[in-house]
Amino acid sequence: GAGGAVRNLGRPVALARRYFEEGADEVAFLNITGFRNSPLRDQPMLDLLRETSKNVFVPLTIGGGIRGFTDREGRKHSALEVAAAYFRAGADKVSIGSDAVDAAEEYLARGSADGSSSIEQISRVYGAQAVVISVDPRRVYVADPANCSHAVVETAVPGENGEEFCWFQCTVNGGRNGRDLDVVQLVTACEQLGAGEILLNCIDRDGTGDGFDLELIAQVKAAVSLPVIASSGAGCAAHFVEVFTATDAEAALAAGIFHRREVGIDEVKSALRRTGVEVR
Repeated sequence: GAGGAVRNLGRPVALARRYFEEGADEVAFLNITGFRNSPLRDQPMLDLLRETSKNVFVPLTIGGGIRGFTDREGRKHSALEVAAAYFRAGADKVSIGSDAVDAAEEYLARGSADGSSSIEQISRVYGAQAVVISVDPRRVYVADPANCSHAVVETAVPGENGEEFCWFQCTVNGGRNGRDLDVVQLVTACEQLGAGEILLNCIDRDGTGDGFDLELIAQVKAAVSLPVIASSGAGCAAHFVEVFTATDAEAALAAGIFHRREVGIDEVKSALRRTGVEVR
């Protein structure tokens, strides 16, 4: 929303039904409520999934709060318990964000998996296809790639001081906090831990309507064999054509333009078909 404001865009169940009827191949919910700190108590989200799954017959992904936590009574709950509650309510996949960054950092520090991360727990029981990693990277520009320890790309979008190189820093807590971890380190670690899909957001493009970050998508696709869902920046049907013709992304996601009916899902699919891109 503008200025970080939260806007009520309608009842989520009704919106999901509308997107399904308009031809969406998948629907994703992101839980940003206070229940994130105690997700098993989040009856509204569980009810939302139950109601949506009754009449929306495409895969449902739920993100937000998928991690282990300690409740108010001092009882510990695993990420697997949280995911299981969502799956029972009708979710097909869970999306893990900040907790995936923690898991990747621990994996890289250890040099091996130990089975304890939320990714490993859920993947082991429900399969890799049920575990989506939601990545929130932002650009960090560098003047000289030789002086940077991270995976750098040469960019056609220079920085404020004319820098021609950048790396993509992983963030947590909705993009508020950056980590000393680049997107290649994150996605390769998560692939080793058992994730099945990457939801690739882009903080710099989110809400701009300027199109997807093709350089970011290309770097991630070159690093892993996992399917990548491109997200952030779509402003028109042509941006979907661009992302599928210029990168190897398997899917593309948008929110605002569909919420506000600025672009129709059928319009996007028609544009893709006209350019020879295979769609469902």
